[in-house]
Amino acid sequence: MRAARLIKMVLLLQSRPSMTAAELARELEVSARTVTRDAQALSEAGVPVYADRGRAGGYRLVGGYRTRLTGLARHEAEALFLSGLPSALREMGLDDAASAARLKVSAALLPSLRDASYTASQRFHLDAPGWYHDPATPELLSAVAEAVWDDRLVRARYRRRPAGEVERELAPYGLVLKAGVWYLCARAGEDFRVYRIDRFTAVAVSEKRFVRDEEFDLPGFWDERAAQFARSILRTEVTVRLSEKGVRSLPHVVDRAAADEALAGAAEPDAGGLRTVVLPVESEEVAYSQLLCLGSEVEVLAPAALRERFTDTAERMRDLYR
Repeated sequence: MRAARLIKMVLLLQSRPSMTAAELARELEVSARTVTRDAQALSEAGVPVYADRGRAGGYRLVGGYRTRLTGLARHEAEALFLSGLPSALREMGLDDAASAARLKVSAALLPSLRDASYTASQRFHLDAPGWYHDPATPELLSAVAEAVWDDRLVRARYRRRPAGEVERELAPYGLVLKAGVWYLCARAGEDFRVYRIDRFTAVAVSEKRFVRDEEFDLPGFWDERAAQFARSILRTEVTVRLSEKGVRSLPHVVDRAAADEALAGAAEPDAGGLRTVVLPVESEEVAYSQLLCLGSEVEVLAPAALRERFTDTAERMRDLYR
């Protein structure tokens, strides 16, 4: 642990002209006193760490010293390619590896380029979760992530409605973060499936590794399954009459692909400029919540029960605002 910290301290000093004890303590997550002891240990080991005294003082390397410890370990190189996803790295337990990788890259750069990581981070930031959500990190995510990185089989218990819990041996191929929710794409037997990480109740990582199918493409697989899922949940149809404004707004309140397809297959507007559309939806309950957003720009024609519900809602709103 201390050896890794000493290496990190040298890399920090190599990437900057000088650093105060407080700055080093913050980066290394130790006390200022520990920084002083570490600097002394490096000096005794032959690393030319020089301490400038006074309020504006700090630590720096002298004599153009450069460490050769800049080679990236495999897990650091992999983490570096995810360094634009700070929250995801933290949740998978890879933030330390990414930090070490960035330091090594910074130490290897010319002095004029060493602020590249800072300037990039101040110009681009990815915030994956949707608005108004504060998703909790799944408790078993780090164990699953470890298995994914090492190509290790896992024995997992999964909460599945209505069957309760099931147990599977999985070959974990990849993780996907979608709107703040973590998913695992894994091979179960001969089939590839998708599992929500927060529904795992137990995960045991095996020492046994699996052989990856080199033709498996994670982004392509996810896009295909996501499209299948979006289509599979649209099990009900509603018939609506839309104004011109309602036509423009429809893709923003229901599934966009379903709206585009329904509008493309709809008849031309009638004499009053209204279009009748048969729209696939998840359920009447979901359709009620979604179409209510369109207000008077939509009229529900069928099914009858949904039309009656909108009629009742309209009457109650009229009474409320009378």
